[in-house]
Amino acid sequence: MQRLSINELTSYRWSFDQDVLQAAAAGADGLGIWREKLSDFGEEKGAELLLESGLQASCLLWAGGFTGSDGRRFADSLADAREAIELAQLIGSPVLVLHSGGRGGHTQRHATRLLETALAELLPVAREANVVLALEPMPAITAADWTILNDLAAAMELVQRIEHPALKLVVDTYHWGQLPGLEQMLAELVPCLALVHLADGRTMPDSEQQRCPLGKGRRPLSRLIQQLEQAGYRGWYDVKLMGEEIAAGDYRQLLEQSVAQVQCWMDAAADVTRSV
Repeated sequence: MQRLSINELTSYRWSFDQDVLQAAAAGADGLGIWREKLSDFGEEKGAELLLESGLQASCLLWAGGFTGSDGRRFADSLADAREAIELAQLIGSPVLVLHSGGRGGHTQRHATRLLETALAELLPVAREANVVLALEPMPAITAADWTILNDLAAAMELVQRIEHPALKLVVDTYHWGQLPGLEQMLAELVPCLALVHLADGRTMPDSEQQRCPLGKGRRPLSRLIQQLEQAGYRGWYDVKLMGEEIAAGDYRQLLEQSVAQVQCWMDAAADVTRSV
């Protein structure tokens, strides 16, 4: 399949080298890289380990905070994002996930202007490095200080308006998998889509991010993957799970179950596509 990765947040307690070893053992094709774990292990050493393992980096988490809601200055957030682009290039990650930062004390208009100013600075750098900057929208109830992009359709319109080859979106199925009208949006969404974070949940999205193993919740993931494939999506599916149930479970079993479940869904989607 060569399109299934395990996000390092899923195995929160493991170190970078444990993540690489266990993701490869579970049959994953790639790893969604968390900058903090990679930094702790060593960036150059981590890039070499990935290469030796045969895993690919599906994405790098994350850069942003351009609105200053995390206390950083705009210039500092820009400098950090440039470093993240260089790191994505080093490890061969095609995608760097961006979070704008929350509104803080700004108006929505000013916060949006800060985000667009940052993108104007960063997109040429990303293009040169062959890295896509993927904005991640989140529903307001889950966004907190993460992002001002709280509406999926509006985020898509922003990407379409800027119209730059190095700017796309990442969609998390925990956040948006049950969005009314999502199926009707897919034909327009897929060309804007760089990455899908694959997650399930037993309840609607909330600030606690209580996710559950794939296939055990209420997100229609099998149908969604089938529709994404039929709409032409060919990017990574990055398994991103967190919350009390995930933390209390056995990571090895979780990775094995995730890989087997996604493979089953992908096989079913391929069968449907061939029959159409």
